[in-house]
Amino acid sequence: MTATVRPLQPSDYAAWEPLWAAYQRFYEVVIPTETTDLTWARPMHALGAFDEDGRLVGIVHAIFHRSCWLPQWTCYLQDLYIEDSRRGFGTGAALIEAVAGLARQNGAGRLYWMTYESNATARRLYDKIAERSGFIQYRKAL
Repeated sequence: MTATVRPLQPSDYAAWEPLWAAYQRFYEVVIPTETTDLTWARPMHALGAFDEDGRLVGIVHAIFHRSCWLPQWTCYLQDLYIEDSRRGFGTGAALIEAVAGLARQNGAGRLYWMTYESNATARRLYDKIAERSGFIQYRKAL
C-alpha cells in the first residue's frame, strides 16, 4: 500500500475535515467549527497522503517558528492523523518525511512533534525515525 503525499489544496477541504474530526476524537477533544474553519484558512503547511484510488487517508500540519536555541527556523509538526486502515503501512512515516523535506527546503534546523505517552502505536514509529527529547510539556490556560 503506497501513498502519494502532496500539499492540500482548498478543494481538499471536504476530504480533510472528516480526518480532522477523527483526529479530535482520537485525542478526545472537541474543537469548535469556527476554529476548524480558521485553522483551514490559516497560512500553515497542510499535507495529505492519498491512496491508490486518490482518496485522502492521512493528514499532517506543520508550522515554522523561530527558536532561542537555533539560528535557523524550527518546524513544528503539530497534527498527524492516519486512517486506521492505513496504519502500519508507512503512511505516517511518509507524511513525516514529507514534512522533514519541507523543513529542509525552508532551512529549518529542527523538526519536532509531540504525542500522548499512551499512544503506543505512534511511538513505535517515532522511536524508529527520531529521538525523544526528554522534555515534558506543561500547559497553562490563559
